[in-house]
Amino acid sequence: MNAPSVPAFGLGTFRLKDQVVIDSVRNALELGYRAIDTAQIYGNEAEIGQAIADSGVPRHELFVTTKVWTEQLGADRLAASLKDSLHKLRLEQVDLALIHWPSPGGAVPVAEFMGALAEARTQGLTRHIGVSNFNIALLKEAIAAVGAAQIATHQIELHPYLQNRAVTAFAAAQGIATTSYMTLAYGKVLGDPVVGQIAQASGATPAQVVLAWAMQSGYAVIPSSTRRENLASNLQARALWLTDAEMARIAALDRGDRLVSPDGLAPAWD
Repeated sequence: MNAPSVPAFGLGTFRLKDQVVIDSVRNALELGYRAIDTAQIYGNEAEIGQAIADSGVPRHELFVTTKVWTEQLGADRLAASLKDSLHKLRLEQVDLALIHWPSPGGAVPVAEFMGALAEARTQGLTRHIGVSNFNIALLKEAIAAVGAAQIATHQIELHPYLQNRAVTAFAAAQGIATTSYMTLAYGKVLGDPVVGQIAQASGATPAQVVLAWAMQSGYAVIPSSTRRENLASNLQARALWLTDAEMARIAALDRGDRLVSPDGLAPAWD
């Protein structure tokens, strides 16, 4: 099983740029966050590298994830793009490198980019490798290319309104951990009456309830925030434990409400 290789709780940095991302990462590290998730396409790796360098947190305490963009998936480009990411992040190695999206239209075969990603790990550019935004068919191809034991996590949109059960069940059966992104569904689930009732009953915030639900379901989470108080509050979700009945009530909220499915990038979802 690979689950222990990916921390259950981390900081997401999607859509955070410039001084905003520097402040978010700095605050998070001061508060005790130790896992940070970024991507080449976010355009913030250099700022995150600066915030990490300025933090004084020892490198061995951190778990840094980045994702390889679709234009860099070719075997002749992938490792070089990761080296560029490392330069921006001021790191000799990331802890996890993910394929951000499958190659549009299958332009680069899965076997080619997974092989290149595995080779980048052999070169020491990353400790672990994984994928993001795959469907079951693509996961099967990735497994055929490198073996399920080599895939540390599959990162997908997953929240109470989109629980992606077919994909997560397949990944779990293969021993592949799932990382949930957009766990709060852009905040949409925070106003849900069921979530609100559970939050009130447990003396927690709606965000803490949803994050706890995801972690208790076995998924890693990477919520983002630009506000220190929200960063601190989200971190408290690790200490919250929901009852089986509360977990079941949240499980019943699934309605297939997908928020991220970019044209030209998204596979045929399961």
